[in-house]
Amino acid sequence: MNTAGSRKLYYKNVAATVIKNLERRHMKGYYAENAEEAVKLALSLMPEGSSVAWGGSMTCADIGLIDAVKAGKYDVINRGDAGFDHSSENYKRIYGRIATCDFFLIGTNAVTLDGELVNVDGTGNRVAYLCFGPENVIVVTGMNKVVKTREEAIDRARNVAAPINTVRLERKTPCTLTGKCEDCVSPDCICDQIVITRLSKNGRIKVILVGEELGF
Repeated sequence: MNTAGSRKLYYKNVAATVIKNLERRHMKGYYAENAEEAVKLALSLMPEGSSVAWGGSMTCADIGLIDAVKAGKYDVINRGDAGFDHSSENYKRIYGRIATCDFFLIGTNAVTLDGELVNVDGTGNRVAYLCFGPENVIVVTGMNKVVKTREEAIDRARNVAAPINTVRLERKTPCTLTGKCEDCVSPDCICDQIVITRLSKNGRIKVILVGEELGF
């Protein structure tokens, strides 16, 4: 078996372990071999006419899922239309709608073999809706984000995902320059919230594991 075939089978086997443990934690797990399959799977989980919103996710954007939702027959709630004035009625209206939407799309910074999700966030709006609000949450993640333990997941979130994102967002944080978490309290810090999802109430969280390296 060549390198590509070995990796493909490895990802599938690891995904089976993760899915088993996600279900033990009341989260439904799925495996898609590639990005195209992941988009089709995510869309199949959302009936036409559903209200759909999303958090900041390079994975969901890069695989074309956000564009597919915008082009589909959904009630699209685009947080980008809210602006940045937290006191405006438009901002409150849009974020209020997101809180009660049918489906919220999100990535994750890491997922453990034991089925826990780990995320860091700046303002907290992304992880807030992961924790509470939308009726369903669909998490899409590449297999490159699967790690063994909770500790490794936190380390990945703070020392891999966060530094790359601060570069992308042009933030002035120590990790932007050093490439590793300096446990800063900078105004530009994007690690204000560290959330570990170890259980899901009523099975509202669905996780699509994709057999590719996606996102940060």
